Amino acid sequence: MTEATLGVRRAALGVRGLAVVLGAVLVAIAAQISIPLPGTPVPMTLQPMAVLLVGGLLGARLGALSMILYLAMGAAGLPVFTPTVPLLGVARLLGPTGGYLLAYPVAAFAVGALLTPGRRPGVSTTQWLRAALAVFTGLVLIHLGGLAQLAILTGDLSAAARFGTIPFLLGDLLKLAVLVPILIKLTPTIRARL
Repeated sequence: MTEATLGVRRAALGVRGLAVVLGAVLVAIAAQISIPLPGTPVPMTLQPMAVLLVGGLLGARLGALSMILYLAMGAAGLPVFTPTVPLLGVARLLGPTGGYLLAYPVAAFAVGALLTPGRRPGVSTTQWLRAALAVFTGLVLIHLGGLAQLAILTGDLSAAARFGTIPFLLGDLLKLAVLVPILIKLTPTIRARL
């Protein structure tokens, strides 16, 4: 390989590495915007929205890697998780919100894999549907992770759904409505630079 080729590869790796770190930081910032809800140990945050945005913009592999970095930062004790849940480090991954957190890499991967940037100018109905399906799939995967952990902790699937899924359905529709146009607009540009 020539020196020019090696330089281009190093630059591309640097850009991808930076994108992974920035994705983890974005989710950490979104986690700080948290509203405790009465009757549930799960607060309402902007984290899931940021996770799906990172997965869609970075693609499957880089999006999942970014979420793994985010979880590693939190497990190491850095203050990147939602401050309204009083567990730190690895304990957070075993607590009531741990299932959601552990589902983040899977959700980011799924959104990134399902969302393929349009290659033609303009936005087709297929692109809108594909983006909506990607975001919906990511939300479902996050909820399944949270529901599974809450069901284990409570011993009751119905109670887990009451605590960790039902209160968030309206907000999830709003996330879907906000994320789809953003991803359609930004994904082709961001992925072309990675």
